[in-house]
Amino acid sequence: MSPAVRALALAALLVLSRDWGCAQAAGTSGARKPSVVLILADDQDVCLGGMIPLKKTSALIAEMGISFSNAYVPSALCCPSRASILTGKYPHNHHVVNNTLEGNCSSKSWQKIQEPYTFPAVLKSMCGYQTFFAGKYLNEYGAEDAGGIGHVPPGWSFWYALEKNSKYYNYTLSINGKARRHGENYSADYLTDVLANMSLDFLEYKSNFEPFFMMISTPAPHSPWIPAPQYKKSFQNVSAPRNGNFNIHGKDKHWLIRQAKTPMTNSSIQFLDDAFRKRWQTLLSVDDLIEKLVKKLELLGELDNTYIFYTSDNGFHTGQFSLPIDKRQLYEFDIKVPLLVRGPGIKPNQTNKMLVANIDLGPTILDIAGFDLNKTQMDGMSLLPLLRGDKNVTWRSDVLIEYQGEGHNSSDPTCPALGPGVTHCFPDCVCEDAYNNTYACVRTLSALWDLQYCEFDDREELFLPLKQVFVEVYNLTADPHQLTNIAKTIDQEILEKMNYRLMMLQSCSGATCRTPGVFDPGYRFDPRLMFSHGIWAHRLSTQSL
Repeated sequence: MSPAVRALALAALLVLSRDWGCAQAAGTSGARKPSVVLILADDQDVCLGGMIPLKKTSALIAEMGISFSNAYVPSALCCPSRASILTGKYPHNHHVVNNTLEGNCSSKSWQKIQEPYTFPAVLKSMCGYQTFFAGKYLNEYGAEDAGGIGHVPPGWSFWYALEKNSKYYNYTLSINGKARRHGENYSADYLTDVLANMSLDFLEYKSNFEPFFMMISTPAPHSPWIPAPQYKKSFQNVSAPRNGNFNIHGKDKHWLIRQAKTPMTNSSIQFLDDAFRKRWQTLLSVDDLIEKLVKKLELLGELDNTYIFYTSDNGFHTGQFSLPIDKRQLYEFDIKVPLLVRGPGIKPNQTNKMLVANIDLGPTILDIAGFDLNKTQMDGMSLLPLLRGDKNVTWRSDVLIEYQGEGHNSSDPTCPALGPGVTHCFPDCVCEDAYNNTYACVRTLSALWDLQYCEFDDREELFLPLKQVFVEVYNLTADPHQLTNIAKTIDQEILEKMNYRLMMLQSCSGATCRTPGVFDPGYRFDPRLMFSHGIWAHRLSTQSL
């Protein structure tokens, strides 16, 4: 027996002899626990046709498994959403509120308090999984003030992380804590392809004695939208969808939405159409990555015992309510994402309409690994009963959406007339964010109601007594494009119940985040607690860290 084989055999004995605290997941079989692959796109919408370019992905994952048609993110921005995936928590519990170090994005506080308890850390330390990460982690990862790229988060056996935000060329990767600089040669440096090759190499050389978890986080379709050379001429006749809220004034909405100029200028429309096309072009390389990955898993005999998840960190808009391009707003196009899953025990060609969120991914993957979820502090729910098709599953009817606006107490030099606090402004002085674009919403989906209730931390107009907030409410059954804010016309009792439910969710933690919603049979409403304190007593903040 060679030394290499002897070492592998010893590693196997160590794995088999140790009590990892992870039982075999219910509904799974085989000598080895299932492996899991999570592919995370960056800024991929689902409402505006974001899945259309991904033909292979749809065939290899959706058609071979399940698509969730009501999958949401708890914050429509990269870093808070990614933190929610990793921790299984709402932003008010992981305290990552925006994409800045000050907003706790990959800060030293995040590294100390949250990173040791992410689900990959549990998989590695408690369940014996070999873990692999490749791609964009958190937007401020690699910042010198937070340890630089030498910092490798706990829980990763193999770490190939992008420094800072998404790029396609001219970037630096942390290779297990060591810097590797990439240039602008397509064959050697195009990031989506580099991630594909690293993933295939891991599968080729990994241990066969342990289950594995892979998280592959692509730059596409995030800006700067640089497609691979072979795809630069794709979708030449495609434009951004002219749907029901495209180039429409956002009447009755928060002032930030109303400030957008309607109709948009021809140059703005041309810009967003071009961006939309390029976004689709970049996704074609993601489609290739997934095809290569699935083929490799099949070649190695791993496919039948591997769950594959595909999703995005947030949605996107291109011209909705005359906002050119971005995310971070409370509307469906920004908070709704694709979620596709295939794996052992999942029947093909399914669509599930249950209300799910990315805080459910961590609990689901730990459940697959057989870990006792009662030992976690996660806010989400395991999707495994839905994946298996269990009967009579009790499920949630609402999720929390929360965001803390970026912006500083100074004017944008290109748009001084707008005053202080705005940010992410376009040349025609349409701004996508502001310091008081700070809101929290209850997104409700039940047998009878498809509703969204939101409160802004803004004194612009008072809809509720003793509450200095601006309110938006939408009935998506009657108004799927969210054109009409019904805060002034909806039944007062429903308004009060939604206000109370929002207050409860914004202070929830763990199991209390999974209590019955307003329209569930087990819901309990105590009017005496109305307005006793506003939701902003629990405003997203890192001050307590």
